[in-house]
Amino acid sequence: MSTAAHKADDQLTLAAGLTAKTNQLCLGLESGAADILELVTPTTADLLAWWFGEDMVMARGGSATGGGGLNFHAGQKQAILNAIVAHEVLGAGLDRWTLLDLYRAAAPDALLTGTRLNEVSADKHCHPKYCLKMATGTGKTWVLQALMIWQLLNKTAALAEGIDDPRFTRQFMVVAPGLIVYERLLDAFCGKLVAGGNGSRDFASSDMAKFSDLFIPEAHRESVFAFVRGNVCSKNDIGLKATGNGMIAITNWHLLAEGGDVTEDIEEVETLGAPLDPQDVVAQVLPLTPGRATGNSLDVLDRRYARGNVLEFLAQLPELMVFNDEAHHIHDFKREGETTEVEWQKSLSRIAQTKGRRFVQVDFSATPYNDVGSGKNKRKVYFPHIVTDFDLKSAMRAGLVKSLVLDRRKEIGALPLEFKAERDESGNPALSEGQRVMLRAGLAKLRKLEKDFAAIDPHRHPKMLVVCEDTTVSPLVAEFLRDQEGLNEDEVMTIDSGKKAELGEKDWAPVRERLFSVDWS
Repeated sequence: MSTAAHKADDQLTLAAGLTAKTNQLCLGLESGAADILELVTPTTADLLAWWFGEDMVMARGGSATGGGGLNFHAGQKQAILNAIVAHEVLGAGLDRWTLLDLYRAAAPDALLTGTRLNEVSADKHCHPKYCLKMATGTGKTWVLQALMIWQLLNKTAALAEGIDDPRFTRQFMVVAPGLIVYERLLDAFCGKLVAGGNGSRDFASSDMAKFSDLFIPEAHRESVFAFVRGNVCSKNDIGLKATGNGMIAITNWHLLAEGGDVTEDIEEVETLGAPLDPQDVVAQVLPLTPGRATGNSLDVLDRRYARGNVLEFLAQLPELMVFNDEAHHIHDFKREGETTEVEWQKSLSRIAQTKGRRFVQVDFSATPYNDVGSGKNKRKVYFPHIVTDFDLKSAMRAGLVKSLVLDRRKEIGALPLEFKAERDESGNPALSEGQRVMLRAGLAKLRKLEKDFAAIDPHRHPKMLVVCEDTTVSPLVAEFLRDQEGLNEDEVMTIDSGKKAELGEKDWAPVRERLFSVDWS
C-alpha cells in the first residue's frame, strides 16, 4: 500500500469502524434473523425487510445474493445501513448526539491520535452529521430518497402513538451544487416537466413513482405519495408555500450562500456628545442603497433579502434534516493554501444553532476532502464525518459507472498533423486533417466497443465524447459526423457552454431532457 493510500485509510477510520459494526449487526438480514431488527423501530424493521429481505429482492428480479433487478446495489445498501445504525441504533435514547459521540461509539481509537478529538469537538460538529462517500454515478439520489422515506415513516408512526422521537423528522431540505443537479432533483421527486404545462410536472415520471416497488412498502405508498406531492417546495417557495405537516425543500446552495460574508457587529465605545458621522447615520437608516454597483443592483439586493428570509424561516423550524448533494462544494474555499468554511457552511451552523440533535446533516460526495497546502506539501484532508466509503474502484468493479477509454495511438501521434482547427484570415474555423483523423479513430473505437457491449449486456451502450477547443468548432464536428461519417441527427448531440441562456427556459427544456436521458439510451 502506498503512503498516500495509507494516510487516506487513517482518515476513514470512522467509516471502517461503523461498517464493521453494521455488518455484524446485519448478519442474517436477508433471512430476517439479524440482530439489527431487534434494535430498530418496527417501522424501520419493516423497511429493511422490504428493501433487503431475500424474498422481496428476488420478487423484484434480483438474485439470491442480492444483485440485479430493481434493487439497491451493494454500495447503496451499505450506505443506507450505515446511516441507520449510526443515527437510529447508536444514537438511541440520547438527548444529545454529536459527531464526537459517534466516534466514541464506532471508532474510539481514532480519537487518541493526531488532532481528531479537537476537530470533531468543534461547534460545527455538535449535531448528527454523516457523510456518505459514494463514487459519481452510483445512485446517491436513491440512497437520499430511501433515507428520507425511513425518516418520514418513522416520524409519522411515532406521532400516531403520541411519541416525540428526536431521531426522526418530516422536515427536509435537499441542497444541490448547481442548476443541473437542482433540476434533476425536482425530476426525481416531482416528475418531469409537462410540455406546455406552465411549469407543471408529471408525478408518474418521478423516481418515487417509477421505482415505488423498491422504495415504499405497499401499505405506505399512498401516504408517501401524498406527502411528496403536497410538501415539495422549489427554491423560490421555501418559507412561502403552505406545507402544514412537513416539507421537502429543494434548492441550490447559492440561495443560502449569496451575498458574501456577513460582517460581524463590533462594539465601539464613544465619548458622549461626540459628533456622529453623517455616513454612519445614513447607513443605519438605509443600510443598503440601490445603485449600479455590483453589490447594490436591485437584483442582488432582492436576492439578499430573499436569502435572509429563507435563513430566518429555516432557523425557526424546530427540526430539520439537510441532504447536501455533492457536498465538497460547501467546503472548498481556500485562503493562503488553507481551507476555511464557506458561507453555506456558516448558514448551516446558524440553522442548526437552536435545534441540537434535531438538526441532521447528511452529505453526499464522491470526493469528500479538501486539498490543503501546495506543491510537494499538497495533501488531501478528508472530512471527519465520513460514515461509508464506496469508492470509484469498487464501483467500476461492480460495473456501475462509466469507464473512460483513452485511445492512445502512437502511429497517429507520429504523423505531422495539426489537431486544432484551421482558421482563415477572418478567423473562421475549419476542421483540420488531424481532427478528422482523430474523429474517425474515435468512431472506429466506438463501433468496436458497441460490438463488445452487445455481447455482454445489450442494454448498455458506450458513448463518444468530443471536447472542442471552443464553441465555434463544435458545430463543425457535428456536421462532419453527420455528413461525412453517416451518423443520424439523433445520434449526435452538441452542448455548448452558455447554451441554456442562449435558448431560454422553454427551448432548453427538451435539450435538457435529452441530455439527462443519455445514460439510458
